[in-house]
Amino acid sequence: MKIGANSFLWVETLTSSDFGILDKLVAGGLDGIEIGLLDPATLPAKGLRSAMDERGLACTMCGVIPPGASLISSDAAERERGRQHVEQLIEAAASVGATTLAGPLYSAVGQFSGVRRTSDEWKRGVESWQILAPFAAKCGVEIAIEPLNRYETYFLNTVADAVAFCDEIEHPACGVLVDTYHANIEEKSIGGAIRTAARRLKHVHSSESDRGVPGSGGVHWAEFFEAIAAVKYDRWLTIEGFGFSLGALSAAASIWRDLARSSDDIAVQGAAFLRGRLGESMT
Repeated sequence: MKIGANSFLWVETLTSSDFGILDKLVAGGLDGIEIGLLDPATLPAKGLRSAMDERGLACTMCGVIPPGASLISSDAAERERGRQHVEQLIEAAASVGATTLAGPLYSAVGQFSGVRRTSDEWKRGVESWQILAPFAAKCGVEIAIEPLNRYETYFLNTVADAVAFCDEIEHPACGVLVDTYHANIEEKSIGGAIRTAARRLKHVHSSESDRGVPGSGGVHWAEFFEAIAAVKYDRWLTIEGFGFSLGALSAAASIWRDLARSSDDIAVQGAAFLRGRLGESMT
């Protein structure tokens, strides 16, 4: 099992001047970084890959669909913009050696229609990913599609829906991301969500109920780790958080206060908690 932390804990856009974050991860005993990427054009791919290699770190990547693009829209131009953006994210992931690209890769976060998801939206999303999944596989990248809570999307809210979505896409490159923050809101049982996802589970965000230090809030961690062991999940446990003063990104994630003494604490103390609980669950 690998332990990682998302770059959004510290910065909205990771640049070459931010590579000191990698040293913090090494010092904290983490295995790698999840590169939070909003705009693929901003990624310092060559320098970042070298910097990670020098420190013995691996990586995953997460991204979102920007406003004005969508994989589920009735507007063909919006769907095309969405597909182009996702292709660029996949290429960016491959360029830094990330074998997993995760996120709510169907429509923009916070975009609502005012009604429930329709069968036409579902069909368009499936068809979009049936086009994109072979491209991802060709690039050596697996996709972990993330259901979000009801306040951030109306399209996929539960792990069961995300699994059904991937079942219809029916491509081995496409699977599910379970995020404990969202599951803590939407699922009847976090352990049950992990078990539901098991055959499609490609990535996990191990985040606290308030986005603070894992282990310090209301997530049912004992149930989580029992399920992780039961399904023999052995990929990444990534701490996803959002910096306290990152302007639009903090606002989008509704971070209105400091959730720990520092972003470093969320990553380092959180990683220590996860390592400890993993050790207990394996004995």
